[in-house]
Amino acid sequence: MCVSNDSGRAEDKYIRSYYQNGGVFLWIDRYGVDERADTLLAFLRTVDDIGFSRGMFFVDDMERDLKLIRNLDFNGTDNNINKVMARLEYCLTVAFMRYSTGHYFGFVNPMYIFNRLDTIADTPAGRPVVYKRLFDIDILRPGKEYFAAALRHIYNDSVGEFLQRSQPEDTLYYVLKRKLKTATEAERMKIVCNMERLRWREVNGLDTTGKYIVVNIPAFHLYAFGGSESLDMMVGCGARKTKTPLLSSEIERMEVNPIWNIPVSIIKNEVAHHAGDADYFERNRYNIIERESGDLLDPEEVTVEMLKSGRYRVAQEGGEGNSMGRIVFRFPNQFSVFLHDTSSRSVFSRAVRSVSHGCVRVQKPFDLAAFLLDEPDEWLLDKLRISMDIKPETERGIKYIKNPDNKTKLVSGLKVQPRVPLLITYYTIYPNEKGVLSTYPDIYGYDDVIGAAIKPFMK
Repeated sequence: MCVSNDSGRAEDKYIRSYYQNGGVFLWIDRYGVDERADTLLAFLRTVDDIGFSRGMFFVDDMERDLKLIRNLDFNGTDNNINKVMARLEYCLTVAFMRYSTGHYFGFVNPMYIFNRLDTIADTPAGRPVVYKRLFDIDILRPGKEYFAAALRHIYNDSVGEFLQRSQPEDTLYYVLKRKLKTATEAERMKIVCNMERLRWREVNGLDTTGKYIVVNIPAFHLYAFGGSESLDMMVGCGARKTKTPLLSSEIERMEVNPIWNIPVSIIKNEVAHHAGDADYFERNRYNIIERESGDLLDPEEVTVEMLKSGRYRVAQEGGEGNSMGRIVFRFPNQFSVFLHDTSSRSVFSRAVRSVSHGCVRVQKPFDLAAFLLDEPDEWLLDKLRISMDIKPETERGIKYIKNPDNKTKLVSGLKVQPRVPLLITYYTIYPNEKGVLSTYPDIYGYDDVIGAAIKPFMK
């Protein structure tokens, strides 16, 4: 029978409250049920095309009840006129709201499912668990204003228009929808998961009117676009235990030959046990600095306990051998992650490049820097090359490096003006650098997470 079988959903709770608090009938009046119900059912019958079950939208139950009403075929306890009318009214509204809300906002809330996966640290007994924030893209979510507006569309006889406007906008969604029709059973879940990602809408979507950059983690690839310009390169991302967060931001500056201030977690887990080993710190060009005073400490006088206390920071000098390479690309975020060069170039010979503590290592750092600059002249590019120990290409640059008196690096930092939008995302089916739709491994297991959450809706 037609019953709400997923009462934990926000739209279901709203509808239940609406009717419990005396909400007027929206679909049924003294003349019966009009064509608005037929319009809704026409949309609901297509849920097979997105891999979903008609049962989650009560299609068969509502068709049966609608037939009973139009044929005046009421009988028995369960099929008396009052029960059938009330049942159909309620289920039409729930199905309408599930369909429209799911298509416009997504059937799964990524902020909920992803930000309750990995704990920050072992939680002491009796303390609440603290989770890592892995999804930090500001997306639209439904609320009471949306639900109330949706009900007005039923009441004002604009059901079809509203449901049509609720459909996802990205063309890739419809490519995957067509692909789903001929997919094997093994392919279906991956397609459904990526279609779900394409339903999540950013509050402030990626600005593609100028330059912009997309990093797709499963592809281990960066794509840069801007008018007639385009650039792509391999990247290395966070390992499974230290996942690169999904986020949107804007690249605002570059630092050449940056100093690496080593995160506290890395100091505690990888550096602290070398306390007292002066050769280790000298070999890696690590400096130990007391946070409060700024004093430089002798590595031989530092203990493991001191380094784990958090009162001291460890910084690697910039230049050759620095773990961030010769340049870092900064953008606002709450995770202290960034795009950067690397001194470990061999990472780009690997097929699986989930190797970092969360930052994104880029294969072509100079090319990315040149792309981000707004119409740079050749001398600026050569100053950048010289500062990164890359062979200059202008006559002026060649003369500069030949002069033994010229020891200074010419560029230490550059602003990116205008800022360039950046999206770090996660698609296991996505166009590659040639625009060909490709499949990638689910390196963080996010397809499994989405699949588990969306499974109640599937066939």
